[in-house]
Amino acid sequence: MTQSSRMPALFVGHGNPMNALARNQYTDGWRQLGRSLPKPSAILCISAHWYVPSLAVTAMQQPRTIHDFGGFPHELYAVAYPAPGSPELAQRVARMLAPLSVALDYSWGLDHGTWSVLTHVYPDAEIPVIQLSIDETREAAVHYQIASRLAPLRDDGVLILGSGNMVHNLHAYAWGDHSAAAYDWALRFEGEARQLLAHGDFAPLVDYESLGPDALLSAPTPDHYLPLLYVIAQRQQHEPVSFPVAGFDGGSISMLSVRIG
Repeated sequence: MTQSSRMPALFVGHGNPMNALARNQYTDGWRQLGRSLPKPSAILCISAHWYVPSLAVTAMQQPRTIHDFGGFPHELYAVAYPAPGSPELAQRVARMLAPLSVALDYSWGLDHGTWSVLTHVYPDAEIPVIQLSIDETREAAVHYQIASRLAPLRDDGVLILGSGNMVHNLHAYAWGDHSAAAYDWALRFEGEARQLLAHGDFAPLVDYESLGPDALLSAPTPDHYLPLLYVIAQRQQHEPVSFPVAGFDGGSISMLSVRIG
């Protein structure tokens, strides 16, 4: 498989669930991604919002749309993303990660980390989508190793999609003010991360807690950061790294997207 025919891998900073209904610079960027990417045979999503103490993959024929949030307008709860699942792909992922135990899950579905983005990237909801959980009991380096074993999927047209936020600090978030200036520590950490990504120097990003106070403020919990590792672990030698969407929401949430390939 040549580099040009290998499916890119994509990390998306998904931000506020209301982005599912919004037209803004981020959702316009996601729609442009859908137009610029090759059409996937299927999508494997690693979402910040399936962060549980086990490793599982959704294996149902028709995953439900999960509204895993509270206090939002009625219109958001009415959003459905009726993409089919792929039991065959789920079983393949489980085999690829052996001897790790990967449960075939029939109860989860697609959470908003997945559908709030895909409703813009692939609004027709015709491409099969499965989710892989983030096992909260494992260290970042283990997640990176797990992710690297998924790389052959790209050669079969599977889009590996990580959905989280490189900077995600809700304690510092300017609620109600999406245009609030980004904090200095958030800008510094995102800037350092972008430099490391551009140079293919991923080890410090895997060991992100060693990057100092800015990193700890930017990723005070692992859930929204770890999906990035699942995407950068896909990079093969000499593949380009680009940033198709960028910006900050509420001062403390990075909306940066990272494309591999």
